Order: sequence, then C-alpha cells, then structure tokens
Amino acid sequence: MIPMTSESEFWQAMERLIADSEIFIERAKGTRHPEHAQIIYPLDYGCLRGTSSSDGEEIDLFLGSDPARRLMGAFVTVDLEKRDCEIKLLIGCTGDEIRTVDHFFNDYASMKGLLLLRKEET
Repeated sequence: MIPMTSESEFWQAMERLIADSEIFIERAKGTRHPEHAQIIYPLDYGCLRGTSSSDGEEIDLFLGSDPARRLMGAFVTVDLEKRDCEIKLLIGCTGDEIRTVDHFFNDYASMKGLLLLRKEET
C-alpha cells in the first residue's frame, strides 16, 4: 500500500501557506476581466503573494465575505483557451459564494472547474 497524506494534513498545510502569505486582491468583486469584458468577477479575486502555481504565477484565490477568512476549499480548473490547469483557493466563502464561483467556472464552454470542498474537522 502506498502511504498517503491525510486530507486533514493537506488542508492544514494550505492554511499554513495562507497564514505565511499576503492576500493581494487584483480584481474587486463586480469588476470586469481586463481582456474579456464579458467576464465579471463575482467575488474579490487575487493571489497569495510570494507563492507559485502551475502557470508560473502566484496561487489564485477568491475572497468571500466571511471575516474569519477560513479556507473552505479550492477549485481545480481547466482552461481550454489557455490550455492550462490551476488551483484557485476559496477563502472566507459562504455556501452561496461557493455556488457562485462554481457557476463562474462552469458556465463557460472553454473553462471548467472541479470543487474540492474542505470537510468539517472534528
């Protein structure tokens, strides 16, 4: 059997990465994408400063309205136009905000997102 990290350990490591990084908002809720005017950001969208993702840029995130700013989950996305896959963190997002981000990714033919929802830890 191959030893595997527990799901809890994964989320704890992500929490540490967030705690050790600056959250930077690049696009405020309601603003348009600079190159694709039809795309309007449903939540604040930004990144974790000083990190790196598969596209060589910083790790992307959506910041919701919950002031506790707990990591709720992540989306793994595939963008057929850019021909890439990425992870996008969901920080401080309510259930309604998570559903909104799900529509944001999955309502476009060229982009799809798979939600990885963090389970409640006991």
